[in-house]
Amino acid sequence: MNLPSSRLTTREKVSYSLGDTASNIFFHAVNVFIFYFYTDVFMLHPAAAGSLLLVTRLWDAISDPLMGSLSDRTRSRFGVYRPYLLWMAVPAGLAGYLAFANPALGESCKLIYAYVTYILLMTAYTAINVPYSALMGVMSASPEERTSLSTFRFVGAFSGQLLVSLAFLPLVRLLGGGDEGKGFPHTMAILAFLAILFFLLTFAGTRERVKPPKTRSSLANDARLLFKNRPWVIMALAALLTLSSAAIRWTVTPHYYKYYAGADASPYWWFLDRTSFVMTTGTLAFILGVFFTGHLSRRFGKRNSLMALTILNGLSICSFFFIPRDAYLTMVIVNLITNLLAGPTPALVWAIYTDVADFGEWKFGHRMTGLAFSAAMFAQKLGISLGGSLCGWTLALFGFVADQAPSEATLNGLRIIFSLIPGLLAVATGIILLGYKLSHQQMQTVVRELAERREREAEDHA
Repeated sequence: MNLPSSRLTTREKVSYSLGDTASNIFFHAVNVFIFYFYTDVFMLHPAAAGSLLLVTRLWDAISDPLMGSLSDRTRSRFGVYRPYLLWMAVPAGLAGYLAFANPALGESCKLIYAYVTYILLMTAYTAINVPYSALMGVMSASPEERTSLSTFRFVGAFSGQLLVSLAFLPLVRLLGGGDEGKGFPHTMAILAFLAILFFLLTFAGTRERVKPPKTRSSLANDARLLFKNRPWVIMALAALLTLSSAAIRWTVTPHYYKYYAGADASPYWWFLDRTSFVMTTGTLAFILGVFFTGHLSRRFGKRNSLMALTILNGLSICSFFFIPRDAYLTMVIVNLITNLLAGPTPALVWAIYTDVADFGEWKFGHRMTGLAFSAAMFAQKLGISLGGSLCGWTLALFGFVADQAPSEATLNGLRIIFSLIPGLLAVATGIILLGYKLSHQQMQTVVRELAERREREAEDHA
């Protein structure tokens, strides 16, 4: 049967993708540069910074299911999930700026300021990003359209990542006149303004079409049903390991290239230092990989494609352990391969999440799109918390001191943190995905029967 209002225009897909461009301006800036900012600019001890990341991100992870449940219950003239793009755009931008504002404070006050502003940023980010993610599940009822929308979304996401990789450090140097303490807040002010603009464009250019039933059950009952959804449980475990792996790489990337590869002492590539160059080219390879999502999904299925790519990506990350300090070109090439393999995976993951939400509604007769997405984001952010904190604690264990020549033990620690730990976590993720059994054929049945069920409910209420 034909699904009503399933087709989406390219314009609407592009509008939706801008929301993830905005989200990744914050997400990538924070995950790659906040730890470096804390240790090398704000001058916090690495162990204190690691503990800060754990505590604040744990709150961030806990707030996700709460926000998902709240958004599921929201009813406004703008829709269920879409209005949060309007309501939270400015607060998110302001919080992003404050996190990098670098005020002149004493050591203890700096730590308090870092905790407060980071929690504010993560709370504002959750309040806009959870409904934004769930919005994809109600823009169309078609799994094929949602896979296409997911591909657009992650082109937007990695466009935001590319913007940060390409411009962040050069803008810090340019706007700060060589003073990172001045350059960081000026740079974040510009990026936060762009993020606000993109969120508002997403709000203006998208529509909700799948009308979720009114939610009457409690959050506890919703959570019980969610954990009975085996495909969701598998994906949540995979998300925990995947984001632990990614967070470790993101967090330690500036330190790895500055202290291990000697990025600061290297010649510039046009206006990019070597850290920015490897991040920018890696992001371009990531974006290129996104365009293979549809082909891989159709040819091998979403689960099989995700599983194979994740394992190959993990092995590629592990290979960094064997690259010598002076083999920068090899680092660039391996990084390109790693990111090309990883490119299709986020779009596949989020397309699978929409399937999992539909499967839960079909099996239990209760739709929890916002909670399913937000609880998956809880697992992701828990992984980010653990991965980011591990970097701080491990660097302190290996004797890292900001802006001092690293010892051999510190260099070995950087190699292990940057390669073996995240690589093995990625391989483990691929193995866990063997437990995901929801096939394309089964999803076709789920979608058809859900459409019939919704039509009957609409007729009953007519």
